[in-house]
Amino acid sequence: MSALKLGASVLPSRRIDTASVADTWESHTARCVTRWGRAGAVISLDGEIDASNADALGDYVQQCAAYCEWLVLDLSDLEFIGTTGFSVLTTITSRCADAQIYCSTVPGPAVARLLRVCDPTNALPTSASVSDALSGVQGLRQAR
Repeated sequence: MSALKLGASVLPSRRIDTASVADTWESHTARCVTRWGRAGAVISLDGEIDASNADALGDYVQQCAAYCEWLVLDLSDLEFIGTTGFSVLTTITSRCADAQIYCSTVPGPAVARLLRVCDPTNALPTSASVSDALSGVQGLRQAR
């Protein structure tokens, strides 16, 4: 996983001051690390997401999202994601949209392959990199 530094200018905190979610999540084939900003989080995953762990991952991400104004899912190091993982991603982004939480996914090669098949209309919000996703966060701040 690549290192991430969040600048101090990322949105003022509304929800994150009471965050009590663990900074890591692991299953038998996947691991994620959450890096908290002042008002959101970058969740970086590596390994494999399939039917055996997708729901647990979704639960973890939703717990994190409860404390966020913005959420970036860095899937650039993911080696495999099955269709159950795609379903969980669409649920996460839908719930974030309903809660007015900015959410973007950074796909790597494995996720990009899946999106070509499962999301031909590009409905899932994606960014080319974590930096680009965080630029979207900055755009939110300027729009407020």
